[in-house]
Amino acid sequence: MRDYEVIIGLEVHAQLNTQSKIFAESPTTFGASPNTQVSAVCYALPGTLPVLNEKALEKAIQAGLAFGSSITLFTKFDRKNYFYPDLPKGYQISQFDKPICVGGQVEFTVKGKTEPSIVRLTRIHLEEDAGKLIHSLDSKVPLSYVDLNRAGTPLIEIVSEPDIRSSEEAYYYLLTLKNILRYIDVSDCNMEEGSLRCDANVSIRLKGEQGFRTRVEIKNLNSFKAVKAAIDYEVEWQKDQYERGLSFSQMTKLWDANLLKTIPMRTKEMAHDYRYFPDPDLPPVLISKDYVEELRKNLPELPKAKKQRYVQTLGLPDYDAEVLTSEKEIAEYFEKVVEICKDAKKASNWVKDEILGIVNKENISIRDFSIEPERIAQMIQMLNSGSITGKIAKIIFETMLTSKASPQEIAKEQGLVVVRDDKALDEIAQRAIEANPDAVEGWKKGRDRVLGALVGYVMKETKGKADPKLVNEILLAKLGPLGPKS
Repeated sequence: MRDYEVIIGLEVHAQLNTQSKIFAESPTTFGASPNTQVSAVCYALPGTLPVLNEKALEKAIQAGLAFGSSITLFTKFDRKNYFYPDLPKGYQISQFDKPICVGGQVEFTVKGKTEPSIVRLTRIHLEEDAGKLIHSLDSKVPLSYVDLNRAGTPLIEIVSEPDIRSSEEAYYYLLTLKNILRYIDVSDCNMEEGSLRCDANVSIRLKGEQGFRTRVEIKNLNSFKAVKAAIDYEVEWQKDQYERGLSFSQMTKLWDANLLKTIPMRTKEMAHDYRYFPDPDLPPVLISKDYVEELRKNLPELPKAKKQRYVQTLGLPDYDAEVLTSEKEIAEYFEKVVEICKDAKKASNWVKDEILGIVNKENISIRDFSIEPERIAQMIQMLNSGSITGKIAKIIFETMLTSKASPQEIAKEQGLVVVRDDKALDEIAQRAIEANPDAVEGWKKGRDRVLGALVGYVMKETKGKADPKLVNEILLAKLGPLGPKS
């Protein structure tokens, strides 16, 4: 088979987390009974007029600023005309030639690579969502039901340039885009609830070939895993077509998660098929530069800047900083721990290794983790003060998973306070030396590693409750200087 290059562009629809819809006062609550989150505007009853939700406009601008887009100061809304049962008006209010945001980019790093990838954005525009069709599963009852709860829900559509060259790049592009949208509190990006949806435009061409070949748009991608699988399948399908000397038309396909294949849906519409024209019921929107700059000034710290701060100011390794900024809630948890315990490195180790290990294993959000950041911070403070050892900290941590007690209360109840009784430790250290003559002989011959065996003996005798630093001091005093290496 000849060597092909993959060309991918993504269209991402993100639901803005406003309390009401983009052109109506109806709520946007997820999971409500069908057709209860609607108003006369959502039903498109005669005489109703849309009114723009200013919060939706604000969040769209914030998204553009976060991605480095230019903000359009004179923008408008257009009617995208098509007929579908869940579109009451017979058109969708969207933006055509004057999107709210133009340009921008998403920078991300694919796992295993050192150089970042950059995908340019074409545009970000505002639009309303359609309703939802629910089809009967009973073939004897060929009915479809319409739920208009989603009709009029505010969306931004983020359209990329065809800069993506693999399904893996598409995956990490989406991860980064989702992370940024959640950091700036524009969308919760919950794919299970339909807050983030993606369409992939896929084509291939021979390596070195100029221009683009016929592309296929894949819809119904409701998870990052589905995006990756659908792209991989489609690329192989297109390769097979070309290798067999066949051609195909520009079309829209659906991803079938059960059959794990893309299925033709319809020929692909072009912009002129929708007969766009300015919506006469909505006046143009004039945005001042001062308004945009105020929104820019109030943007929260973005993941890239936060990662740099963790490395440069907190002294964390790149990998630790990458993991801790991978999700907004993880960064918030970590920073709360650091704020209390003042030890970024220990906080990083506990959050990154112990806590996220459990969170990932149980497939839960860190928001649902049973130990609050305050208790983790208190435990780290106990470690740093020497009142508990690392081994004891692990015991306390395990107990806190199923208890609401503080680490101090757990240590007291279970008798886990570090032993600092010099006389008692001196006696145990002497027994360690007497019980390990080979280790003592090794010390005299310059083998410093044997000290670990002696310390281990003492820690075992004290059930891990001895102060390791004090144990080392007592043993070194008893052993005397390290002998010359034989």
